[in-house]
Order: sequence, then structure tokens, then C-alpha cells
Amino acid sequence: MRISIVAVGKRMPAWVSQGVAEYSKRLPREWQLVWREIPPAKRGQDSTPQQSCAAEEEQILKAVAHGERVIALDVVGKRLSTEQLARELESWQMSGDNYSFLIGGPDGLSPACLARADQRWSLSDLTLPHPLVRVLLAEQLYRAWTITVNHPYHRA
Repeated sequence: MRISIVAVGKRMPAWVSQGVAEYSKRLPREWQLVWREIPPAKRGQDSTPQQSCAAEEEQILKAVAHGERVIALDVVGKRLSTEQLARELESWQMSGDNYSFLIGGPDGLSPACLARADQRWSLSDLTLPHPLVRVLLAEQLYRAWTITVNHPYHRA
């Protein structure tokens, strides 16, 4: 199973790269965790949030392989517990499908990106900085996997 994380933003701080690398290396080898970074659109006084999202949209959608199931991370998406995520991961492994998570830029994801998504998830009701979302997602994927294999990392 391949899980792609398509994230807007380049040049992440070292703590983000280290956190993502740490949790990514802990995942099993049969999982292919792929990170695809999309450069953010130029933002200025002349641009609106909608224009910025539209500029990023084409690259985001291009990064999603044909046939992949898409989960958009969106503040108004469905909230899952870690245990629910673990059950989702188990079903994904059985399906044989590949998955892409979409992490938008400072202005979120465009309507077209949200429409392309099979599911919309919210990691929190809080507004989270996009670099932190990367680390949080990597950790939650690892934590959910540990639940599926009865590893002691997760303590309910």
C-alpha cells in the first residue's frame, strides 16, 4: 500500500523534517509513505485567498496518481479517533488501494481539490500551522498502525 502526502509548502523547519522522518521510518516496509511537496503560490496585496488556492490546485491534483483514493485534510471534515483511524488503515490494507492525503497551504484547499477527495478529515477543531500538520499526520499514521499490530506505543 502506498500513502502519499501531498502538501503545500517547501523549506520546512528542521524540527518538521526530523519529526516526519522519525515517524516515517517507524512504519512497516510494506507501506510506502511518499511525501510530495507543492510550492506555495505567491501571495501579495494583489492576490486573494481564492486566487492562491486556485494557483496551487493544478499542482496538487497533478500530484495525485490516477486511481488513488484521496483524503483532504480540512477543518470542517470528519473527526476520527486514533482507534477509528486504525480501523480505516486495516480496511485500506485489505483493499489494495493507494491513498493520498492533501494538505493545503495557508488558505486551505480549493473547491476542486475538496471535490476530488473521497473523504474529508479534520485533525482538530483548532487551526493548526501547516508544518505541524505534517508531523501530526505522520505520528497518527504510525500510532494507528501500532494499534493494528498490538504494539505497546499506543496507550488508550
